Amino acid sequence: MDATDERWAVLLPDDIDPVGPESIADIASFTRYGAYADRAALVADADRFDAMVVRLFEVPADLLDAATNLKVVANHGAGVDNVDVDAATRNGVPVCNTPGVNARAVAEHAVMLLLAVKRRLVPADAHVRDGGWDRGAFAGSELAGETVGLLGVGDIGAETARVLAGFDVDLLTYDPYVPAGETPAGVEPVDTLAALFERADAVSVHTPLTDETQGLVGADELAALGPDGVFVNTARGGVVDAEALTAALDRGELAGAGLDTFDPEPPDADDPPFGRDDVVVTPHVAGVTDEALARMSRAAAENVRTVYEGGLPESTVNADALADRGRR
Repeated sequence: MDATDERWAVLLPDDIDPVGPESIADIASFTRYGAYADRAALVADADRFDAMVVRLFEVPADLLDAATNLKVVANHGAGVDNVDVDAATRNGVPVCNTPGVNARAVAEHAVMLLLAVKRRLVPADAHVRDGGWDRGAFAGSELAGETVGLLGVGDIGAETARVLAGFDVDLLTYDPYVPAGETPAGVEPVDTLAALFERADAVSVHTPLTDETQGLVGADELAALGPDGVFVNTARGGVVDAEALTAALDRGELAGAGLDTFDPEPPDADDPPFGRDDVVVTPHVAGVTDEALARMSRAAAENVRTVYEGGLPESTVNADALADRGRR
């Protein structure tokens, strides 16, 4: 599509940082999700939108099929598992994300969870708030000298490696999509998932949720970490078998876990990790900092502008499939 003087109708999340929308206000008019009473009302009105900027919002096939004028879905973040990418491709709609812009935020959060588990931060905090002061009850373990495994070494995994570099740890990674010669400096690649869990004292997950990674981490991997091992997941809950994780903790096969993501989200109130003091939980906020939200907002808006001006964003996840089908 050639550059045009026409303004696009853009659907926005209710809670998006204003820096992104402000940057494309010259080409777009905006409607928030909250303007619709329910999903059915949005689907009924979907054909008027040229672009959708999505954050946590689900974009299923029925919405994409109804949005007959849609030119782009710009995801506000790295993961696109909230978008039916196949349906978007079928409709000739590019789906793009904002890889890397929240990498530092997620990396810092992953390391925070790791340290919180190892130093027993949550039970110690609860103990003091309840009036206790037993300094001998919460001895933890140090990170220095240990081996940390990174399951995935893309933007976020690589940034996590940089954060961990100051902790005097050895770093491993298993990522079959990154050639051995292209792993970050100081990170040793291993050939198998089993090797990662067997050699590491702690494993932090940094891989997207796909058909290949669904349930990737199971009972065998968790048991291989050993009774002093720590498992951290800031990626997607579906990457780990949740029942296997609970069972491993129950059997003492792990020292603890730090979880920012669950499957489903939000998790049930009686989800097993909530009753444990060896698990630290946060509500999928690893990538949520003021700085990261602003960067994601601007990057998503830039993707909208790129398509408006006739281009295809570099972060388009279905670019190859679209090339085979032709775009609207």
